[in-house]
Amino acid sequence: MDVAKFTGMLRITSQSSLFALKSSFSSTLLKTHTRNFISLKEKSLCNSITNEKRHLCLVSASKMDYFQNSSHPQGIESFFRSVLANMENVYLSRNPTAKSILELVNSADDEDQICYDHFAFRTFGVDGYGIDSMAQIFLDYGFTPRGELRFPAKKLKAVWFAPPTHHSIIESDDNGSGVNGPLPRIFISELLVDELSPKAQDIIRKYTKLSGNGNKHAALASALGSLTWETPLYSEFQELAKESEYAAWTLVNGYALNHLTISTHRLKSHLRDITNLNKFIEESGFKLNSEGSVLKVSPDGLLQQSSTVADTATFHFADGVTESVPRSYMEFAERLVLPQYKNIPNSEIKEHHRRDGFEVGNADKIFESTSKDQLTRKTTVK
Repeated sequence: MDVAKFTGMLRITSQSSLFALKSSFSSTLLKTHTRNFISLKEKSLCNSITNEKRHLCLVSASKMDYFQNSSHPQGIESFFRSVLANMENVYLSRNPTAKSILELVNSADDEDQICYDHFAFRTFGVDGYGIDSMAQIFLDYGFTPRGELRFPAKKLKAVWFAPPTHHSIIESDDNGSGVNGPLPRIFISELLVDELSPKAQDIIRKYTKLSGNGNKHAALASALGSLTWETPLYSEFQELAKESEYAAWTLVNGYALNHLTISTHRLKSHLRDITNLNKFIEESGFKLNSEGSVLKVSPDGLLQQSSTVADTATFHFADGVTESVPRSYMEFAERLVLPQYKNIPNSEIKEHHRRDGFEVGNADKIFESTSKDQLTRKTTVK
């Protein structure tokens, strides 16, 4: 969708449906709690964890009490899940590999149940277009920021968010699948634009400026699969790609879902072992990201991840050039049981007994799923 159409849609919906995405949570959910909103700007990240270089933040008791005691959680949750479903639909429509793998795993799994570990988004860390813009809808819903990760070589930072943990939201959806299953973690990264070359900064700032207040509608843009800025020039896409493939990807994909992640240990078949799943995917003819190795393992051995290589699609640039650009990919994550819970029977193991969070080393390599090196690699690594 070009910027003229998108701008028109924003204008039309600014008094009605846009209000639902932007402020339904604040006016309907938190009518008497607007002063208790948590934002990444309003509360500093605290409780530093040296080993993982993360910062933890606690949600205010009044906000959490609201979500736990609300007398109208069902309709609110249904709306939120519909937003996630629209994001997922855009993602699947653009990425045939992801759609095919979901179908394959569903056909192989005994109970046809796939749960998502996390959704991931990319942003420009400038002019209000960074992590905060995409995070707001999740913060309003009750997600909490749990850790910050830094990637100096890529000039990136990221924050991940944990879903609401009270019984009515989490335990009741144990039998659900996909966006109707357990709510996923959210992983949002941003490019540290100020650390780029002046030329690259100028290009990015040009488009964020053209977007106007588009950063306020990040969730809507993601659910629609629309850019909030004008269709870019191919020459500028190329210029950014020379310096940051992440920047080039974000220029043409915007707030679209960068990847979703299947929680392998929640599968019921032999594919719950991520090594078996990787083998199954490769034998089915799909290419996995081989950066470092196909299987990315955290230093403690408890977080194991892998990912496909991104799909590509034809993109029509503003200067008349039609070229293939990287879209999105699918990730897989197995979270092993923490040592202190190793004696608990398997039938009693819950998600909170497993390794939580993310790992910089793993994530750094997963980012390469959209890189030219991976896209142009001819064969998979066994």
